[in-house]
Amino acid sequence: MRLKSAIFVSALIRRAGVEGAFAAVRRRGSEEAGAIFVKVATLDGRAALFGPALPSLDAAPEEGRLFTALVPAEAPEAEAEERMRREIRFDPDLWFVEIEDRAGRVFLDLAPS
Repeated sequence: MRLKSAIFVSALIRRAGVEGAFAAVRRRGSEEAGAIFVKVATLDGRAALFGPALPSLDAAPEEGRLFTALVPAEAPEAEAEERMRREIRFDPDLWFVEIEDRAGRVFLDLAPS
């Protein structure tokens, strides 16, 4: 059974805060199962964007939520913002979390590439 989106987001924000980064919900989605997108801004005009990874055939169901980079960390922050505008038009029930961290730490489980 997958953790509800609202609980996952709360835990992510708390984890980032404990590690010294600032995190906030920019868009609240469906409490139960809204897709979660995370922007990691390094405060130098660049930002990465992470979204749900497509499930792989060999992944165990208990692995939890995996994320993949949709916009690389070297990209201008405007690129991540534009991608999020498109995602929101496609799915208005999604969650959008922003983390500000000069080191660019992600605090997510990333799918193997």
